[in-house]
Amino acid sequence: MDAVLSVNGLSKRFSGLTAVAHVSFELGRGEILGLIGPNGAGKTTLVNLISGALEPSDGELVFEGRSIGGLPPFRRAHLGIGRTFQIMRPFPGLTVRDNVAVGALFGTGGGERDLAKARAIAHEKLDFVGLARVADRPADALGGPDRKRLELAKALAMNPRLLLLDEVMAGLNLSELEEVIAIIRKVRDGGVSVLVIEHVMKAIRSLSDRLLVLHHGEMIAEGTPEHVLEDPAVVEAYLGKRRE
Repeated sequence: MDAVLSVNGLSKRFSGLTAVAHVSFELGRGEILGLIGPNGAGKTTLVNLISGALEPSDGELVFEGRSIGGLPPFRRAHLGIGRTFQIMRPFPGLTVRDNVAVGALFGTGGGERDLAKARAIAHEKLDFVGLARVADRPADALGGPDRKRLELAKALAMNPRLLLLDEVMAGLNLSELEEVIAIIRKVRDGGVSVLVIEHVMKAIRSLSDRLLVLHHGEMIAEGTPEHVLEDPAVVEAYLGKRRE
């Protein structure tokens, strides 16, 4: 596998509490890797470590053959790492288009330097995720499902080679879910590697090439969705130990 991202023995401790413990895996070029686990398993912490929002206590991160330890988030963005956030906070006072243009201005390679070009990229990404119709509206007036799409458009405007998605499908109805799954597949087909956190099992099963499972910060399973979701350790992590 041609690894875009290599995670080697990654750990994160907060005042003695271990949130991520010795996690190692590789994400291949053009692969969709699903990251699942119960609430509090360490999934968002792991994404924060990869994006640079947090620094690891131990371990190494290698992106496209380069160690990225110690690099701040904006430097990682310039290298081609984009992400969405579970808590959606559009830039207040800006239109939907200009929220996405911010992503274009701070993306891969240092971003687009021309505001008019950044806005053109923003409109292209809004059209891609189905939000072109609201491009001129205030971003903070959007409802929940459209804010999810806005998060995705902002990240895509950065022209990432690795895209980290933190629950972009949470709270969507069935038709919205299918639309977002189709969008993520198109992103992957365009050559972008994707790491996606998701609790909607129907979505994660159909979308992911492989699954990685965290429980209490530790990796307890890795493999195809069919294999992982039938693993007794994974079933126990989600449902609890069966009483005899």
